[in-house]
Amino acid sequence: MKSLTVRGPFRGPTGYDQTVRGFARELHRLGVALEMRDIPDWCATQLATEQQDPLFASLERPREDSQTALQFCLPLSTLLYPGKLNVNFTAFETTRVPSRWVEWNRRHDLVIVPTESSKIAWVNSGMPAHRVRVCQQGVDPSMFSGTAAPWPFQLEDGSPISCFRTRFLSVAAFGARKNTLGLLRAWMDATSPSDDAALVIKLGCYGDGAKELFMRQLDLLQRRLGRTLAHAAPVAIVHGVVGEAEMPRIYTAATHYISLSFGEGWDYPMVEAAASGLKLIAPAHSAYPAYLDSSVATMIPSREVSAGDPDEPILDELFRGSKWWEPDHGAAVAAIRSAIEGRDGCAASARDRIREEFTWQRAASRLIAILDELEALRAKIPSFAALRLNKRATKAPSHSAPDDLPPADPS
Repeated sequence: MKSLTVRGPFRGPTGYDQTVRGFARELHRLGVALEMRDIPDWCATQLATEQQDPLFASLERPREDSQTALQFCLPLSTLLYPGKLNVNFTAFETTRVPSRWVEWNRRHDLVIVPTESSKIAWVNSGMPAHRVRVCQQGVDPSMFSGTAAPWPFQLEDGSPISCFRTRFLSVAAFGARKNTLGLLRAWMDATSPSDDAALVIKLGCYGDGAKELFMRQLDLLQRRLGRTLAHAAPVAIVHGVVGEAEMPRIYTAATHYISLSFGEGWDYPMVEAAASGLKLIAPAHSAYPAYLDSSVATMIPSREVSAGDPDEPILDELFRGSKWWEPDHGAAVAAIRSAIEGRDGCAASARDRIREEFTWQRAASRLIAILDELEALRAKIPSFAALRLNKRATKAPSHSAPDDLPPADPS
């Protein structure tokens, strides 16, 4: 792998942006010549100029020597590049992938996903198994070392979060899938103002009116429960975009990281929290078992329920007909109580596992191996990508796409 065209967002705060930056930095370090192509309208919120890595601007020069176009985005946001191998790195957070995604990505030479959970969703939805490969994502152990000066979180009355013995953290974009309201409900059921504990929710509200919608939903939750957050241990809900260089400080401000998400393709904050040395509470579903188990984290049992997001019509359409996983409320309450009372010890720390096995170096090496194998296969079979040249270089999904590729190594 000498050169590569990389297309995907890399100037914003989303998980796809983070994936592009992580892989691109390591590929560049390994000597792969990159041509970076941004998707500028991917997210309405962008990192401030001073928060952006100048490396990527230096890699936007066109290159003519790459054989492969590797894209990091939702399938219907991809392009087909004539004359190149077309590969899409994506994921999904429920049990089935939309049929239009499968129809369109069958025109690609390969789909790469971060975990077996995403692969199962793609294959069960009709994508040929030999056209889906698994490549983990990663973390930078030197950045998330747990030694950064803690972020000075405060409650509304100005009290520092650092004065509490047990400090829970959740980092999530606003949306039904992240189940932030479910986390707050569990917190309200598990804690009281007398507990020496606090919860920080770093909430990304990137769409217009997202913050206001969240506050309305929170008000509705409190009215339904007949009590308010004031009846629980303190909660700080923090908005705003934090640059990559500041993220390690977010984790060192906490002792525990908790997610009650309904489904994840990877979950960078959980992995970064693990690398930073926090104790972890995670649902036992989707991506989490790829890097966590009960020996290194408190795993919450979950059950399949219908997926959907009534406040986001586009997402609701994507999730229609599929299921995601609802973490058990009682188990989540018990996990929070155990952490506050100091009864949440694990046999091992997730920190060592993540820092050794889930680095960007390992992820990029795996990615190069996958792409090298694909390019070698094309060299052996001259007609390998013939159906993806010229007339098929379009943006619109097709309702029929032939499965013409030979099987690859299933690993």
